[in-house]
Amino acid sequence: MGIRINVSMKQDYSYLFQSLPGAGTNANLNFLADYASIKNGSYAKLMKAYYAKDEADSSVSSIVKDKNKSTISTASDSAKTLSSVQSAADGLKDAADKLLETGASSVFNKVDVEGTDIYGRPATTEEYDVEGIYKSVSGFVDSYNKLIDELGDVNTKNIANKADYLVGMTKANEKLLSKVGITIGKDDKLSLDAAKFKEADMSTAKTLFNGSLSYGYRVSAQASLIDFAANTEAGKANTYNVKGSYSNSYSSGSIFDYGF
Repeated sequence: MGIRINVSMKQDYSYLFQSLPGAGTNANLNFLADYASIKNGSYAKLMKAYYAKDEADSSVSSIVKDKNKSTISTASDSAKTLSSVQSAADGLKDAADKLLETGASSVFNKVDVEGTDIYGRPATTEEYDVEGIYKSVSGFVDSYNKLIDELGDVNTKNIANKADYLVGMTKANEKLLSKVGITIGKDDKLSLDAAKFKEADMSTAKTLFNGSLSYGYRVSAQASLIDFAANTEAGKANTYNVKGSYSNSYSSGSIFDYGF
């Protein structure tokens, strides 16, 4: 049993090429050509050639010139910038949360260390896993600096205010951070002195990074707020992807990405 297609029915399409010669009485089939032209990239070429003629119109030429800005946007930052901020904020939250873990998975759990007592006899003591803690704190510092880098490109006031709060909160803990070998540079980034950290009292590191209301806890919370603010702003960066579909995702690409 075959499938019947009523080509005479009214279609809810805008016939992109119905005015071209030869359309005639077959106008209702033009939507098939429209679909094919979009899929194979010829429509993208046609649109670029058309809009390239209107260089005087900045709202049009900006769409054609820069694939990263092919957007009808009311956002203060590009979708690319906001996506980078979100990724960096997520990374910092993950690093902070790792230090915040409690129970069996906590990096601040003490481990058995084989050694000798004051008489030289074999003895087992419980001590912090300094190497394990250092690795986690080093990851935190790297993630923090990555977010500071990304926030330097931000124009959105709400995100910038949250960035200022994060920096201010870190400076408020400067003395305590210095006790475990962490210093704050003029660029607001952190530096970790491995030797000084490993010689420090790990209970101080635990006070800084583990437990509710600790510095690590507040950094995790602030990273979440920055992520949320960037996501909200990204909702204003109206991007259309190569298939002509509306999307807020920078990774969707530009309508001109194919066919060149």
